[in-house]
Amino acid sequence: MATAAHPPGASTDLVQIDLAPRRPASKPDWLKARAPVGENYHSLKQLARSLNLHTVCESAHCPNIGECWEHKTATFMMLGNTCTRRCGFCAVPKGRPDAIDFDEPRRVAEAVATLGLKHAVITSVNRDDDVLGGARAFAVVIDEIRKQAPGCHVEVLIPDFQGQEEAIRIVVDARPEVLNHNTETVPRLYRAVRSGSRYERSLRLLEYAKELDAKTVTKSGVMAGLGETTEELLEVFRDLASVGTDILTVGQYLRPSRDHLPMARLYTPAEFADLKTEAVRMGFRHVESGPLVRSSYHAHEQAASTGLSILQ
Repeated sequence: MATAAHPPGASTDLVQIDLAPRRPASKPDWLKARAPVGENYHSLKQLARSLNLHTVCESAHCPNIGECWEHKTATFMMLGNTCTRRCGFCAVPKGRPDAIDFDEPRRVAEAVATLGLKHAVITSVNRDDDVLGGARAFAVVIDEIRKQAPGCHVEVLIPDFQGQEEAIRIVVDARPEVLNHNTETVPRLYRAVRSGSRYERSLRLLEYAKELDAKTVTKSGVMAGLGETTEELLEVFRDLASVGTDILTVGQYLRPSRDHLPMARLYTPAEFADLKTEAVRMGFRHVESGPLVRSSYHAHEQAASTGLSILQ
């Protein structure tokens, strides 16, 4: 039927629809990590399965899993494999978790001893259903590692425990060599990136840990590429330095799947180097900054740079 827009005899422009699948853009060389292969990788995977343990390396799709596992370093994740929060960046499964397994810390320590680790990194999902129980599990795993793997330094990457000071005190009183809590992003993006978390709460946790024990080595990690500005990142660095944070890690956000927040931009290695230079000037005892840097990447080297003696 003729219309005013298309009178009889008028030509109609055709729109070409490309149905061919689009090839994803290739990653730059600085984002390419070695595929997980090798005897140590398979042995560690078998060990974790035999002890019914989870690693954040697998659950969070860490790009460094091949390198780290080949060197017999892994970050064990306690309190199950289901998180009570729905952060927009994280690949760990979300939902209603099972009851806390208080035998899990013993099994984690057994794995640490079996691997002969000298620096163990332990993290967990958020357990907003049982904050104090989660804190007690961290205290127990520190004690178990000291029993089963004497001489092994323990780094714990803890959730915010909803800001409950009693929970933070339980972990600090267990005296881990490094207490890590990731800030993750800038305040403006918290609602989308860290659902259920508060920027001020995370800063206060790191500050309170120092108040409880000034000798506690504290650490925090930040992601780049979620839509923040460079100045916003630097402001977070300043905030972390102001509460006495000793170690800072900065890495590129990589989207785990289409269900997660999109990546706003890629930072170049030169930009990460510039961020490190600025952070070092702020007084951190160690700064790890690079495209593939994650919170526990080269953790033993980070700790050693602060004065902890780590045996290799």
